[in-house]
Formats: sequence, structure tokens, C-alpha cells
Amino acid sequence: MRLQRFATEVLVIGAGPAGLAAGYTAVRSGRHAILVDENPAPGGQIWRGEWTTPRSSEAALWFDKVRRAPLTILTGIRVIAEVAERTLLGEDQQTAYEFRYKTLILATGARERFLPFPGWTLPNVMGAGGLQALVKMGFPIRGKRVVVAGTGPLLLAVAAYLRAHGARVLMIAEQAPLSRLLWLGRGLWRFPTKAWQALILRGRLFDVPYRSSCWPLSANGDGRLQSVTLQCGSRTREIPCDYLACGFHLVPNVELALLLRCEVREGCVRVNEFQETSRANIFCAGEPTGIGGVDLALVEGQIAGYAAAGRPEAARALFPQRDRWRRFASRLNRTFALRPELKKLPDAQTIVCRCEDVPRGRLEEYRSWREAKLHTRCGMGPCQGRICGPAVEFLFGWTMESIRPPIFPARVESLIASPEQGESVWR
Repeated sequence: MRLQRFATEVLVIGAGPAGLAAGYTAVRSGRHAILVDENPAPGGQIWRGEWTTPRSSEAALWFDKVRRAPLTILTGIRVIAEVAERTLLGEDQQTAYEFRYKTLILATGARERFLPFPGWTLPNVMGAGGLQALVKMGFPIRGKRVVVAGTGPLLLAVAAYLRAHGARVLMIAEQAPLSRLLWLGRGLWRFPTKAWQALILRGRLFDVPYRSSCWPLSANGDGRLQSVTLQCGSRTREIPCDYLACGFHLVPNVELALLLRCEVREGCVRVNEFQETSRANIFCAGEPTGIGGVDLALVEGQIAGYAAAGRPEAARALFPQRDRWRRFASRLNRTFALRPELKKLPDAQTIVCRCEDVPRGRLEEYRSWREAKLHTRCGMGPCQGRICGPAVEFLFGWTMESIRPPIFPARVESLIASPEQGESVWR
């Protein structure tokens, strides 16, 4: 096993908007920085596949700035463990990497929240963002009938993207009630760019039904998805479809922060005004500190980059921008809060942990996730609780309080790589 070692002043984990902004700001402030991401190219989930051909002016602007900056970007590398003080271990398909840093910025983003319901494990029942990512990579969707369901602004964006690539979007089912959506809309005048984006997206979907207080009751089919049954207000309806794209808002990726013993409360990394965590010289920006969208991620990334570079006054100048986007994020999160009826969707036979085939009925016997893990292996499969963890938190109130390395499935060779084998790379 080949081992490469890197040393840097500022190490940034995650190359989405927050990570790009943090890395760029740090190097422009005179610090040496390395940006590491597990994906093949920078951009994160929101700008996935846009590194060479950006589709938004904002992505194009930041990609151009980063390319012109003396920032070392390493992609395709997944960070899996902490091996020493201020030293992280990563790996790709052939090589193990050791990253030594003075200051660390976590910009690990977020993932979709999946909620179990009867039939959710059928083929062609997919995450909304996951289906969009597949289409970005060339997955054929033209002519396919798609129902988009769940909650949050991601539903409109995914539906518009799928339709632009030839999908027949039959319906958008939003679980939030109309009263909350109207409340959000009345406040959008304070955020004109967001209001304009919403109008553009809805215009692209002008003839697609958008139903509030509507959510999937079951996915139906023999071996593969054939239809979805929806609860829409007081009525139910069944819609034949080829794909059901589900997403119940987003969940912060806090596993690395937990591993590093940063304080995490209510699923989010706690930070001070300069984005510094409870651990000195470890900062966090973007979705791990609370779901807030690309604009908040960009400004938090810049604040973290300035603070990590020892420029607190430059960071402080961005506080008003951050406050503004935090207010917007707060409105979004209040609007798309999950309704309690969704806790009743899975019956006793519905699989909750897909990796270990654990149904809801078995989990109801236990009082904590730790107890359930010991008896059922729930959360101990290849996803390590990333899919079922947010689901059991919503269903039972169980939370992940700690994590053990490696935080992703890893090769034994990477974990036991000897320092004497290493090739030092000082960048």
C-alpha cells in the first residue's frame, strides 16, 4: 500500500461552495491550503458535474476564482480517520494519504433525508438529489414518468432539472401545508434573488401539479416500482409512474466533526462567530452548521477562511451577510419542518435499516440506538447509519452521540499503512 503524506497550514475537507470559498479565502490571505474532496471534481452536490461546464453564473465565478488561486485541490480522496493530533487519514482506490495541518476547516456538506414507507426499497424509488446526480452523469430519463415527493426547495429544482432532460414529471408532492408555503412566499420580497429563482423554477413547471399537504403512503409494484399511492389532504390517489424521487429535506454531514470530538447539538456542529468549533483551530462552514443553502455556505466559508488565516476583521465584515442568509435559512426550515403524520408511514414490516434488513417492528423493542445496534445491527452496515440514522432519529428520537473510525468503509491496508512506507509531499 502506497502512502503519501501532505503537510499544510490550512486543510479544507469538502469542495462544495463552503469549502471552495474557505480554501480560496485562506490562500488569498497568504496561507498555504489544501482542499480535499471525495468526488471526482469540485462543486459539491449543488454544483456536481459543473467544474468544466458550469450551468450557473455563481458556479462559474467561483470556479474561475479557485482556478486562478494557488490552492492545491485533491479530489477522489475520502477522509476516513484521525491517526494523530492534527493528522487525518484518507484513501482513494490505490493510495492512502496522511494530511497534517495547523488549522482544519470542515465543509462536509449535507445529504438527503430518507424516510421509510411501505415499498420504499423497491427498485426505481430513489432519492430526489440522487436521481438528479445520476442524470447529470448520463443516466437515461427521457420519456420516463416521474413523481417527485418529499419536502423542501430541492423538489422544485430536481423536477425542473429532470424535465429539462426529457422526463415526464407527473406531480410534485410537498408535505408542508399551504399555510406555511404562503407564509414563506410573503417573506420572499426580502430576498429578491430567491423570489426570482422560485418564479423561474415554477415557470419551467407551469403545467406540473404541485400539491401541498401531500406525501407518499406507499410505493407499489411487483419487483419494481409501478405506482405510488399519495395522501393529498384528506384524499388518497394512486399514480402510475416509472420513478419516484423522494427527498425529505437535508441532513448535515457531521460524522467527521463527531470523530474529532467537536460539539454537535441537534444534529449540527456548534460554532462561534468566526465559525470555530469547540475544538481550537478546527472551523466548520456550510451545511454541517445548519442547513442554509448555497449563499449561506459561501459566506460562512469565507468567514472561516479569513479566521483560519488570522484575519478576524475581514471575517467580521461578512457577519451582516451571514445574518441575512441565516434569517432566510430559518424561514426555510420552519416552512419545511416534517409533519408528525410521517412518523406513522412505516408499519411493523417496513424495512428501516436497508443495509441490515431491520424492520420497524424490531426497533420498537428498544429504547436507544445503541441498544438497537447491539441487538439488530441497525446502522452498522456499509452506509454506517447515514440513511437509517436520520430516519430513526425522526421516528424514535434516537441520536448519534459518538462515532468510531473509520467513518467510511475502508481498506485494511490503508488503516495499517506504516509511516515508514510513506512518501512525504510538502506542498
